[in-house]
Amino acid sequence: MGGAVSAGEDNDELIDNLKEAQYIRTDLVEQAFRAIDRADYYLEEFKENAYKDLAWKHGNIHLSAPCIYSEVMEALDLQPGLSFLNLGSGTGYLSSMVGLILGPFGVNHGVELHSDVIEYAKQKLDFFIRTSDSFDKFDFCEPSFVTGNCLEISPDCCQYDRVYCGAGVQKEHEEYMKNLLKVGGILVMPLEEKLTKITRTGPSAWETKKILAVSFAPLVQPCHSESGKSRLVQLHLPIPI
Repeated sequence: MGGAVSAGEDNDELIDNLKEAQYIRTDLVEQAFRAIDRADYYLEEFKENAYKDLAWKHGNIHLSAPCIYSEVMEALDLQPGLSFLNLGSGTGYLSSMVGLILGPFGVNHGVELHSDVIEYAKQKLDFFIRTSDSFDKFDFCEPSFVTGNCLEISPDCCQYDRVYCGAGVQKEHEEYMKNLLKVGGILVMPLEEKLTKITRTGPSAWETKKILAVSFAPLVQPCHSESGKSRLVQLHLPIPI
């Protein structure tokens, strides 16, 4: 998926192209995209492709196309102080961009199935914090990542203001995803081959908007342990002081 805009020579030129094509439409999203160099999330031998509007996959590591991340960031309507849950958080690229907007009083959680990808994301996050000039210009809400299947989040887990799922959600899991949201919250996910924005307008009221056609690998179904029980993912919001 991707190829909607021309390749850039560098990160700024890629963002210029995404703006010109109206994928990036707001200042906050533009600032976040410019602050984090997409190439930093690629393995060295593949960096020449970083500024193309294409998805990239190597083993378990995956990045969606820039045009998709642009639509996701715009649809999430992020604001400082919100809580965010990234399901299938991958390299941490999206979570780090979100963290630049959420600021010091936000919450930034990611759930990722593959432990090797969690390790990769932590390395990339550490590199960003240590080396990026942008880091000092923002009040950053640092993402925290946990290993697990995002369909096995503990039922007594908190709800979030914003949720994104980076894998295709089967129709039977739509309600599960919607219930991760607070009232007033926004969920963005691929549902039935469409990137979909769902807003929770009340305890049992929802507004749904289809954004664009997409092709995502489907969510991996949970495997139960020998005891027949699944391993629940524990997530907790900080207690307000």
